[in-house]
Amino acid sequence: MFAGSILFAFTLLATATAHVTSRSARRDINAVAFFDPTQGGGSWLDNAGSGGGEPLNVVISGLSSPAVLTDDGVVNFARAIGFSTECFGIHIGDPQSANLGDGNGAVNQTIELRQDFGNADIGTCLESLIGGNHFRVFRQNGPNANSGALFLAVSKEENVTEGHTISEDGYNVGRDALVDAAVGTTSFNGVTYSTTAQRLVNQMPAGATGVNHGLYTFSWVTMNALTLVLLQVSL
Repeated sequence: MFAGSILFAFTLLATATAHVTSRSARRDINAVAFFDPTQGGGSWLDNAGSGGGEPLNVVISGLSSPAVLTDDGVVNFARAIGFSTECFGIHIGDPQSANLGDGNGAVNQTIELRQDFGNADIGTCLESLIGGNHFRVFRQNGPNANSGALFLAVSKEENVTEGHTISEDGYNVGRDALVDAAVGTTSFNGVTYSTTAQRLVNQMPAGATGVNHGLYTFSWVTMNALTLVLLQVSL
């Protein structure tokens, strides 16, 4: 058990065979990993629309390569670690929202990605039936805290007959499974990622207060720092 809050920090090195402009590969000298949402009136829980929220238990750092922090970039990274877009692009249920303390207020999730069981094209259809891991993406980019970081709400859920309820200890189990899948070398569609993880303390409260389904969550989240190594390809 953890007495204090702990944050896992991923460092990902991405190598792309595709052309990327120098502007997209360049990092702002004033960039930061992320801003604590609570410092701007936000929360480490999203709004699940049921009186509770899901923990934002993974953060992809704003110090990451800009190419990975885009919508397309995070989808490609997700596919490299065993997740993909929803079955035939169909989402059932209302989107969740989160206030990341950046001045934007509550904003709906950017995208939801599901475990694909080794098939990026149709594997998420299986997850929709039998359950598995999934995560929602929220971007911190408001005028008061524009880190560009991606906050992920990761959890393991039950099968469709159980109404996709969160599995027992599903927030911790889902987060840990994503971390395990990401650490090391992964690749998809010509992009290779090398990932390490680091824990940081005192980032989010522990316990079940305000948590959707009343499930206990250990007091630590996970932060990814992705760096793109650009290869210049000459013809």
